[in-house]
Amino acid sequence: MADKQISLPAKLINGGIAGLIGVTCVFPIDLAKTRLQNQQNGSRLYTSMSDCLIKTIRSEGYFGMYRGAAVNLTLVTPEKAIKLAANDFFRHHLSKDGKLTLFKEMLAGCGAGTCQVIVTTPMEMLKIQLQDAGRLAAQRKLMPETVPVGTVETKSPTAMQLTRELLREKGIAGLYKGLGATLLRDVPFSIIYFPLFANLNNLGKRGSDDTAPFYVSFISGCVAGSTAAVAVNPVDVIKTRLQSLNRGSTEDTYSGVTDCIRKIMRNEGPSAFLKGAYCRALVIAPLFGIAQVVYFLGVGEFILTLNRL
Repeated sequence: MADKQISLPAKLINGGIAGLIGVTCVFPIDLAKTRLQNQQNGSRLYTSMSDCLIKTIRSEGYFGMYRGAAVNLTLVTPEKAIKLAANDFFRHHLSKDGKLTLFKEMLAGCGAGTCQVIVTTPMEMLKIQLQDAGRLAAQRKLMPETVPVGTVETKSPTAMQLTRELLREKGIAGLYKGLGATLLRDVPFSIIYFPLFANLNNLGKRGSDDTAPFYVSFISGCVAGSTAAVAVNPVDVIKTRLQSLNRGSTEDTYSGVTDCIRKIMRNEGPSAFLKGAYCRALVIAPLFGIAQVVYFLGVGEFILTLNRL
């Protein structure tokens, strides 16, 4: 983030607003990413992101592209707020003893990524089930051979129904399925993203005490976000597969991270780990670019100022 001192409430507001705006803009691409990552050899319904979105609109309507958006819009506020505020918190404390080195920047990113999984894991768990429900419904119609024998078509569950079912059957651990894979994705992402953004943003500063123009912050956020997203995409594929509860009859099930890696390598090849990478870059780039602009404009500080009037 920018080096100016921002109060914690303002950081939380900025992170929340940035998350809400970003998710609203890019959620259909995120849905395509999830469906592309989940389809396995023998059950390929979609050939690309555009093909996925077109088929989704045809079979589920325009709002079908926003399946699971309510979960994201509800939980992305605390998730983004925790991630961005935690990074600032760790950067501030790690810079007290002197210059903030690259290693300390990476350490701050590691702390931010670790903190955010408290919210990220259950959010992703619920979102993935809702996003993938349309793919499974389309498979029943277009590829009936992939549907397990005796399966009865049911109405897609809501987020609340899924939450109650998971809590009843597995307790709180049900919502945190895939926690290890989420950590393996989010910690390296933050280690790459935050130092890369800070250093790219510094290149746009006119002087050592000045802040970079908002367009530099936006571009830096987009470049750093897309770079980090593609770098950790293999782990994102693993996480998506592990957190998916429903599958077609020809699709593999996994007992853990290593089992998932082994089966993907054996049955689909290494290229499968790059499934949805293009979509994920398109999702993350504007999401974090918007976040930097919200911070730059000081939206949170403005809201807090209004409350004091």
